[in-house]
Amino acid sequence: MTTQTTIDPTVTFRSPQGHGYRHIVPIWGTVVVLDLRTGDRAWPDERLADAVEDAVATMRWVDDVFSSYLATSRVSALRSGRLSTDDLDPLDRDHAALLEVLAACRWGRQLTDGAFDPWAVPGGFDPSGYVKGWACEVVAERLVTRGIENLCINAGGDIVTRGQARPGEPWRVGIRHPDDPNLIVRVEEVSDAAVATSGPYERGDHIVDPATGQAARGARSATVVAPRAGLAEILSTALVVGGRDGAPWVAAQPGCRAYVVDPAPSATAWSTSAVDRRGVRHSA
Repeated sequence: MTTQTTIDPTVTFRSPQGHGYRHIVPIWGTVVVLDLRTGDRAWPDERLADAVEDAVATMRWVDDVFSSYLATSRVSALRSGRLSTDDLDPLDRDHAALLEVLAACRWGRQLTDGAFDPWAVPGGFDPSGYVKGWACEVVAERLVTRGIENLCINAGGDIVTRGQARPGEPWRVGIRHPDDPNLIVRVEEVSDAAVATSGPYERGDHIVDPATGQAARGARSATVVAPRAGLAEILSTALVVGGRDGAPWVAAQPGCRAYVVDPAPSATAWSTSAVDRRGVRHSA
């Protein structure tokens, strides 16, 4: 999804049923939707306004620190050599966040045998394939601390959930087929979990195979459900590179499952939701 200039990011929409609120923010090169549900009790308008204002401010801070498109960002300074990892001060908020993301990206590279590698891209270190999920988690936790316990954050198809969509009901996330945006091939039910989907079908060949330097061809799309969005981002990106060889990476992480559409021209897909010798279920 691309940024929609017709959307007013200052408007919060109350649902017709009166059970929730939706706030839309064009940012991070996409549109972020905050879907906030009241559950069994309503919130004072002041609480909602404060929570949404803080969430939007946090998103803008993430952009200021991590955007590779902003020359003034910390990541751009790191990529250009104006900032060294040796200069990062853990007592500085921006630096501490960058150190956290750097550590997670190193861990993800090791977990996936190098299939996820933010250093193997043109221009140097670019954590964009991890940061969007990580940032959604940061925003979700800040909303929870302000009393918003039931929420779904959708950042261009990458999802973070807390609590329930309605009392007793999990959040339902539809997974589209990479060749047909109108075809839902799978529905994931999640609470306090994240869903990330990677693939070239919307943004083109933006995922690089670190082993070849060429566009990744391991899968047409890869969806991962995980306890945290950063992990889901790492695994879904790596599966586009590694394809079926990446099944053990998912199986090794508690609470994770994947649904992957094989490369064209194959019409097959596989998932790790049923266990066989490699933790893979094959389906036509």
